[in-house]
Amino acid sequence: MVAAFSCFALAESITGVVTNKTTNRPAAGDDVVLIRLQQGMQEASRTKTDSHGRFTLDVPDQGIHLVRVTHDKANYFRPAPPGTQSVEIDVYNAAAKVKGVAGEADVMRIQTDASGKVLHVVENFFVKNESNPPLTQFSDRPFEFYLPAGAVVEGSAALAPGGMPVQASPVPLGDANHYAFIFPIRPGETRFQITYRLPYSGSLKFSPRVGMPTDTIAIMMPKSMTFTGGASTPYSAVTEETTAQTYVARSVAPSEPLDFTVSGIGQMPRDTEAAATAGADASGATGGTAAGTAATDTRPGGGLGVPLDPEGTNDPWAKYKWWILGGLGLAMAAGAGFMLTGNQKAGIAPAGGVAAAGGFAGGPVSLLAAMKEELFELETDRLQGRLTESEYVEQKAALEVVLRRALLRGGRGESSAEASNVAGPFV
Repeated sequence: MVAAFSCFALAESITGVVTNKTTNRPAAGDDVVLIRLQQGMQEASRTKTDSHGRFTLDVPDQGIHLVRVTHDKANYFRPAPPGTQSVEIDVYNAAAKVKGVAGEADVMRIQTDASGKVLHVVENFFVKNESNPPLTQFSDRPFEFYLPAGAVVEGSAALAPGGMPVQASPVPLGDANHYAFIFPIRPGETRFQITYRLPYSGSLKFSPRVGMPTDTIAIMMPKSMTFTGGASTPYSAVTEETTAQTYVARSVAPSEPLDFTVSGIGQMPRDTEAAATAGADASGATGGTAAGTAATDTRPGGGLGVPLDPEGTNDPWAKYKWWILGGLGLAMAAGAGFMLTGNQKAGIAPAGGVAAAGGFAGGPVSLLAAMKEELFELETDRLQGRLTESEYVEQKAALEVVLRRALLRGGRGESSAEASNVAGPFV
């Protein structure tokens, strides 16, 4: 037991290599910082990469850390759970405007509150960066967007390719209702989420604006509400066996009219992501299948089984459909939230998705999956006003304590490499 634990115990230092993937050469002279996540993000130690892109960081305390590398003013991260001895980090050269950056989707999830006097919107932007050679788009306004007049922002987050959601606040620009996320658009897919509310008197007209060519615009709302597209807008209904209705416009140009009006009242069914995850876990333990789990899944879009095309290989809308049907998709990252990322190789379903066939194998990985869903649910309850601020703080602190204990307990039976795989990439 002691020997098993020692491989997961605190490393006195972390070594690593930083590679510039734009040039496929070592990244020399980059700032490297070890960030301590407990009690806020605090700098623990720092250094610079040498001519071979190598670095060594002192680890002065136990706990959960991030390694941050700054290259061309953009930051890149890797998690460093207890026992981490080495990391490899890829970076890219940055430019204010990068050819190959375009919109994949703008997905709006709309519902009223119980009184019918407030409209709640969760809007998700998917941005793809297919630059060649690969570059990061970063400036004082790397991603711009518009909100409806009168929108009051309640929460926002950003998700880098292969990462975990992190808090990212929108910055107002010069003209009305115009904002930017100051967050690097790295090669791959970056996602942004913003949650806001609007005053509502039974009917409201939206006039969306896209700042770049966008493959898909989608509006999702309860079936008890009514959607009316503008006279020249390109929306079409997407028929799904769910408790929601969806309208989609494809291949949208920035100048294209996208007006629509919503009326009536209604709420989306409360997500039961944690229950669905638990069902998948039990199914895996008994040799069941995800199809059996889906039969008892009551989430919006649940009960449909595992999507046959979850990445949208055959149908581009499928990717966003399954991502948004499962719930809010992105949640605000809690202090140690990056530890809950997991990946499909470890048997953890994506946020909003359904577990892969066979479910989870049980043990620390399934516990982390359940903890992830609890954090997502906690943030959802906070944004929708189901928790007071004091209740939120208390429950979040309790979850983080359990999380740290689970990580340490799980690590006693794993190598540091296996533990890093469970943690997954942060951003």
